[in-house]
Amino acid sequence: MRRLRRLVHLVLFCPLTKGLQNRLPGIKVKYLFLAWLGIFVGSWVVYMHYSSYSELCRGHVCQMIICDQYKKGIISGSACSDLCDKHTLVFQQCLSPSPTKQVYSGVWKGKAVIIKCGITESLKAENNPDTAPRRELVLFDKPTRGTSMDEFREMLLNFLKGNLGDQPSLAGLVSQIITMADVNQDGKVSLAEAKSIWALLQLNEFLLMLSLHEKEHTSKLLGHCGDLYLTEKIPHSSLYGTEVPPFLRPLLPSALHRLIQQWFAPAWPRRAKIAIGLLEFVEEVFHGTYGVFYICETSSANVGYNAKFDFKMADLGKVAPEAAVRAFLKGRHCEQNADCTYGQDCTAPCDRLMKQCKSELIQPNLAKVCGLLKDYLLSGTPADLQEELQKELQICMTLSGLASQMEAEGLNWLHSYLNSLLQRGQNTPRKGL
Repeated sequence: MRRLRRLVHLVLFCPLTKGLQNRLPGIKVKYLFLAWLGIFVGSWVVYMHYSSYSELCRGHVCQMIICDQYKKGIISGSACSDLCDKHTLVFQQCLSPSPTKQVYSGVWKGKAVIIKCGITESLKAENNPDTAPRRELVLFDKPTRGTSMDEFREMLLNFLKGNLGDQPSLAGLVSQIITMADVNQDGKVSLAEAKSIWALLQLNEFLLMLSLHEKEHTSKLLGHCGDLYLTEKIPHSSLYGTEVPPFLRPLLPSALHRLIQQWFAPAWPRRAKIAIGLLEFVEEVFHGTYGVFYICETSSANVGYNAKFDFKMADLGKVAPEAAVRAFLKGRHCEQNADCTYGQDCTAPCDRLMKQCKSELIQPNLAKVCGLLKDYLLSGTPADLQEELQKELQICMTLSGLASQMEAEGLNWLHSYLNSLLQRGQNTPRKGL
């Protein structure tokens, strides 16, 4: 026993060799620093996540305000009873991008849904109790009591003309809006029903969903209550299948971010199918039933796909009617092209001589989409197709917004070309998850 204790003492406490003695302090400091850095970064990430959660996620506030107005008879909608009386419309995971735009996943009638609600006015009211009724009075102030159905139809038509342009097909859209507003299907539109549908039309995404409702690549509108509305849930709301959380992106080098995206992306034939769907969506909005639409934030986070790898536009709020973009640009003062930007990337040239924005965009939808698809499609492309595909995408990215006929022809050609590539690459082994 004594020998054993002596052996332990020698191992633990005997003088170390000179080389190890010299290295040990450096090793200790290095690992202590790394441990401290790991704890600091982890704590910072957790703090930022949870401190922003309480501000971003205010679904309970949204629900409280909507139900209060519903019970007062101010608003109506197909989802009101389930939300406020039966409580069968359930809020689940918070997906809100900002405090004023509440987005939640949820369940309604046994179906997975996305719930969207804006609470700009209610947030102001919280800071100043005297303004609490303001949202009722301002947001749901039209139409006023005594408005006839003919007057309401005229209101809707003028509103649509101002936002979508003077299209011959708008009368049909007005009839569709009236039908949606008539929740109890009694052939009449009550004041609460009219106020609810009017408030919803002020939301760009809702207006776009109505305008593109016939298109297979947009989310379906399922129901509403006041200015809260429900859409179908898209299983994959990002082009790559998953997105790095926003609070982690600043910590990752861009190369590592791209590597993570490519790792989780579907196999190449499935990516090609999704890309074909995206091109079909560009075709649909190029000259749609209700005019031309521009994609004004071309990002992988705004486009997704379903379980069958069919493309779905995840966020129609990033799409804008041509009429809205032209109204923004008309007579706008500028010093450079950046001053003529609607949204994130709908940019028109600046006339340096006149100091005013021109009306045509520099890049059409197709050129921006080809830029988005370049990294998405070229990674993992079958070797015999890669050079050819890279060349065609590069040509597509150089399209000008002034060449609308060329864009239409390029769109049709690229759609057919990707279909043929998909057939040729169909048997390629899967390289993603």
